[in-house]
Amino acid sequence: MLPPHTEDYLIDKKIKIFQPVDGYRAAIDAVLLSAMVTLPKNDGKILDVGSGTGAVSLCLAHRCQHQDMTVIGLELQPDLVELSNNSATQNNFDFLHFYHTDISKKPDPAICPPCSFDVVVSNPPYSDHDMPSPNPSKSAAHNHSSLNLTAWLKFCIKATKPSGYIHLINRTEALTEICTAVAGICGGLKILPIYSKTGQNSKRIIVSMQKDSKAPLQILPPLTIHKPDGSYTEQAQEILRNGKSIAEVLTLP
Repeated sequence: MLPPHTEDYLIDKKIKIFQPVDGYRAAIDAVLLSAMVTLPKNDGKILDVGSGTGAVSLCLAHRCQHQDMTVIGLELQPDLVELSNNSATQNNFDFLHFYHTDISKKPDPAICPPCSFDVVVSNPPYSDHDMPSPNPSKSAAHNHSSLNLTAWLKFCIKATKPSGYIHLINRTEALTEICTAVAGICGGLKILPIYSKTGQNSKRIIVSMQKDSKAPLQILPPLTIHKPDGSYTEQAQEILRNGKSIAEVLTLP
């Protein structure tokens, strides 16, 4: 029997997702992160590190369901793994699988062989110092425990193929640590500032990078999520409701 859960939807009810009633639940960050990814060609492999309820992987699976692709999610919380695998089954994504894995320990190389993924995505815990939630599931998802952000990134880099791509979403204040952690290993960093409303500071960023690249860093045009009245902007609607990629919406090269 599945843990207590709700049946929810992503991208205008194109994707069904099972989420815990009381625990970590996906937010729009997952859809935004998935929309930043340029899909690999056929026979590609995608890894979602810290997959949570599976939202990022489910969105990517929806985009690549007609290609020959493998998508794998690694998650510490077994209840979330069970719900995520059920979501994959309900959406007929037979190429998507989630595994209960503690990335602070050596993962099973049969599941996560080093240097083998074309694309690695991650929505890592945001903080070492925030007051943890009293809900254990939310605390595990939001607060670093056995791994800090630098160690988390090192794991992602190790899993990525030479010249493969890494995409992550995090707080804007984490940008210094991210750049320091990947210096000399990854290049071509693309920084997407995300604004809740025009005139506010950016609280979140998406960072994309390429392993072994020497290309310079770029700051991309910003993405604003809400209008002054709180409704979604046209750009956000295109991503969150219509499943468009960020490159399409922001007309990126």
